[in-house]
Amino acid sequence: MRWDGQRESGNIEDRRGMGPSRSGVGLGVGGIVLVLAVSFLTGTNPLTLLNLLSGVQEMTAPPGPDTSGPVGAPSDKLGKFASVVLADTEDTWRTLLPQVGRTYEEPRMVLFTGAVRSACGTASSAVGPFYCPGDHRVYLDLSFFNELSQRFGAPGDFAQAYVIAHEIGHHVQNLLGIAEKVSRLQPQVSTAERNALSVRMELQADCFAGVWGYHAQHSRNLIESGDFEEGLRAAAAIGDDRLQKMSQGRVQPESWTHGSSEQRRSWLRRGLQSGDPSACDTFSASRS
Repeated sequence: MRWDGQRESGNIEDRRGMGPSRSGVGLGVGGIVLVLAVSFLTGTNPLTLLNLLSGVQEMTAPPGPDTSGPVGAPSDKLGKFASVVLADTEDTWRTLLPQVGRTYEEPRMVLFTGAVRSACGTASSAVGPFYCPGDHRVYLDLSFFNELSQRFGAPGDFAQAYVIAHEIGHHVQNLLGIAEKVSRLQPQVSTAERNALSVRMELQADCFAGVWGYHAQHSRNLIESGDFEEGLRAAAAIGDDRLQKMSQGRVQPESWTHGSSEQRRSWLRRGLQSGDPSACDTFSASRS
């Protein structure tokens, strides 16, 4: 990607090294593994499980993200890269959302290490990057990019940008009212149906990430040869079927919450090729 020297976002909080507030959950490595295992088998959001485990500490903690200590813009290369990608998503969605009668409200991105407190609760880096609709923030431990490259075999700066753009896609869903509708419906349906709705949400966020990539290429010429292929490999690398094979040696489609490798790659490609958010309607598609 041609990102060096591009505009950086002013909506970024570098909290690396600060740690969560005192109400954070001290699970340890074993506890985190257990939470992820239960989440994977039941389809429950790992943030929900972490909140349940936090007990009285979480009940007595003040609402909202951890705001203790100084907050500044990132000064290192990887932090600046994340800031540039965030800025470019702002440029894309600030243009696109008014076309459907909505105003784009810019989210904030929080860079952290280890664990962080958000309006959605306290979370460890083990849950991966996430978006919290309660405070309109994306939370990202940049060490995830090393894991994406080394563990999942998906290196490259566009692969990293895809991760950020996917979380921004969840913010777009929130602004469009899609997230609220799905959250309202999920408690009324079976576990399998709840997981299926989650899959459609995630695949739409993949497609929205592709929409950003299209405009980064055609409107601002940030994309270089091979970049989109990096993103498609990353999407396939974190499909539920591949992750299940890696962790338990078998595939259980009924427990998927993000979609298969092929589904994730397909919907990302759809966004990359069309640049049109209306092409991302995973909820009307007969097969997501």
